Amino acid sequence: MGHAFAVGFGLGFLVALQLGPISLYLIRTTFRNGWEVGVAFALGIAVVDLGYAALGAAGVAPLLAIGPLETILGLLGAAVLVFLGVRTLRSAFQVRLGDEAPVVSRRRAFVVAVSATASNPLTIASWAAIFSAASAAGAASSFSTAVLLVAGVGLGSALWDVALATGTAVVGQFVGDRFLSVVDLVAGIGLVAFGVVLAASVLA
Repeated sequence: MGHAFAVGFGLGFLVALQLGPISLYLIRTTFRNGWEVGVAFALGIAVVDLGYAALGAAGVAPLLAIGPLETILGLLGAAVLVFLGVRTLRSAFQVRLGDEAPVVSRRRAFVVAVSATASNPLTIASWAAIFSAASAAGAASSFSTAVLLVAGVGLGSALWDVALATGTAVVGQFVGDRFLSVVDLVAGIGLVAFGVVLAASVLA
């Protein structure tokens, strides 16, 4: 059983390690609001990864192959990413004009992280493929080992995202508003770009 947990932990950590739109938003949120808010955002990401891993293990992924549902969910995810990107860009320009960026609470950061991460339900399909491979390797051959595998995924994801928030918070103590404005611009453009690419792939 320890093997199943270790495999899940490794999978969760390595999947979270990939730099994507949510990672960009985590970095931006931590720079702007500090370590505690960044950790709350990180835990929101881990909760969704845990939930999607569980759905993938339960075999929900085939339901997402239904044409209209797949298109609707894909466009919804793209819209959320573009919305977050535009809001981040607006924050960058507010700071450039001398206005303070609004402070985000831990609760709000957690909610935004959950909604943003969950905006791409097609991630379930990725986790389903991962679990198929893990099952073939004997890491999820029973219900108990599957539970341990999913728990490991959640902890691995949480560890990396919290580490990213912590590192960002440390760096944030030594940078000024100009650097934070650049971070906002990069994160905002990245989020919008990811959203546009996702929408284009869905409609192609």
